[in-house]
Amino acid sequence: MADRIYNVLFLCTGNSARSILAESILRKDGAGHFHAFSAGSHPKGRVNPFALKVLDSFDYPADGFRSKSWEEFAEPGAPVMDFVFTVCDSAAGETCPVWPGQPMTAHWGIEDPASVEGSDIQKEAAFVAAFRHLKTRIGLFTALPLKSLDKMALGTKLREIGQSEGSTSHRPNAA
Repeated sequence: MADRIYNVLFLCTGNSARSILAESILRKDGAGHFHAFSAGSHPKGRVNPFALKVLDSFDYPADGFRSKSWEEFAEPGAPVMDFVFTVCDSAAGETCPVWPGQPMTAHWGIEDPASVEGSDIQKEAAFVAAFRHLKTRIGLFTALPLKSLDKMALGTKLREIGQSEGSTSHRPNAA
């Protein structure tokens, strides 16, 4: 019997940077076990070019991404999510759509690399830092024994991952 493939949605306000990075990382690192998606509460309409540049520099998928609304994933016929992770504090505080299937949720907030002012080198460095924090969290997530954890233990583990290095919030129950 084949292993189950889990659907994971990464949410951010603009769906142009952090959620795109997370989608790409899980797409590659979780291939065969996870389907990765991303969306935003107020999508910017375009993906930040620094996000694509950093993904490409680390040999992660950097094509086919688009900034889209989270409403797409709440509509009939959309993939049913098993997990929904917010990666920015503003999205975590917003009222999310009702997700079919009652997915597990957690807040994995990190600083917004797109808000960094300065030279292109400083901006790219912020995206590299965001990429590394997300890669660490996604690595911890993909290593979890999902089949053997009960829902309460899994929820605890997901929140702990969100408190790892680079977290914008140290509240124990951020999501």
